[in-house]
Amino acid sequence: MKLLVVAPQPFFSPRGTPFSVYYRTLISVELGCEIDFLTYGQGENVDIPNVRFYRTPPFSFLGPIKLGPSALKLFHDIFIFFWMLWLLIRNKYDVVHVHEEAVFFATFLKPLFRFKLLYDMHSSLPQQLTNFNFTKSKFLINTFRWLEDKSLAKSEAIITICPDLFDYVNKVLPGNNKNFLIENSILEPVRIAGCSTGQNEEASALPVAIPATFKHIAVYAGTLESYQGIDLLIDAIPLIKEKNPDIGFVIVGGTQEQVENFQRQANALNVTDNVIFTGRVTQNIARAYSNLATILLSPRSSGTNTPLKIYEQLASSIPLVATAIYSHTQVLTDDVAFLVEPTPQDIARGVLEATNPNGAGKEKAINALNLYNKEYARPVYVKKLQTVLEYLS
Repeated sequence: MKLLVVAPQPFFSPRGTPFSVYYRTLISVELGCEIDFLTYGQGENVDIPNVRFYRTPPFSFLGPIKLGPSALKLFHDIFIFFWMLWLLIRNKYDVVHVHEEAVFFATFLKPLFRFKLLYDMHSSLPQQLTNFNFTKSKFLINTFRWLEDKSLAKSEAIITICPDLFDYVNKVLPGNNKNFLIENSILEPVRIAGCSTGQNEEASALPVAIPATFKHIAVYAGTLESYQGIDLLIDAIPLIKEKNPDIGFVIVGGTQEQVENFQRQANALNVTDNVIFTGRVTQNIARAYSNLATILLSPRSSGTNTPLKIYEQLASSIPLVATAIYSHTQVLTDDVAFLVEPTPQDIARGVLEATNPNGAGKEKAINALNLYNKEYARPVYVKKLQTVLEYLS
């Protein structure tokens, strides 16, 4: 089967975290697919055998392409569209596998080139417009919703990445049999082409040392966007410090501006000795910090899509404290994690329970690993993707 994969994102860039695109492509090749891959010029080349990569001009002088909708992303998408058109004219593809807004281009071009359309749906695009505060225009949001619904109807198959999106598609297309749930749950490191360090190597030295005073190490690794609940976590630290001053917090990720903002919050609460911030690091260094953890944290305050890190946390054999919001509870239960309300008081309670040597942390961590192996490990992922490809063929 010959596929054209179209991913309008900085591939590969940890800031854009397009891990799911990488793993889908890697496994598709392993399953015998021949792939041409079209993406933005920004990002690093990855090492996937038998994949031909095509990149649009990077236009680096215009600045980096950030997560979510933007005028800059729209500019880059113009080049994605015409490059996609050129590839379709030159080559015959059995399937066009599209991500994000590229589904709109594929829906438009599909009648001309008669390919089968596979839509890899990571989020609802009209929801993105409001989640990233791009617009409040009802006309624009409704236009995107109409385009998305039309694209879903025209797709031969749809991959959704979490139960919330799976249910959403089934509401738009009641009674369909082309909606496949494949969680972003593979944990292998990304292979950067021609690179002997960074993503391809284990972290040899941590950029910020963990103080010896941290007898218990609570680690959060991810972005520091407002919905991640880092403000709630920092507000919980004084409450935790009062009961157990030996618990230290390592917050991995975030831009310099975000780190400085949360550092000020920690200063105001007089907990600077109890928390360190690393800023943005490579995937492997983030994992190195997580591997040193006594407990792992996901204090997210809002959202419906399951975070990628949840699957890694399940597989870690380390107790997890996570907020009891739908973003988490569509995967997590009280059997596998310490679920808490998104408040400083309840986060503090969960952290103290998880670090209690006589508590249920060890049992929950074992249950979490068993759940990962049963529902989300690589063999399960491969079988799910194979089912989609067989359905399309």
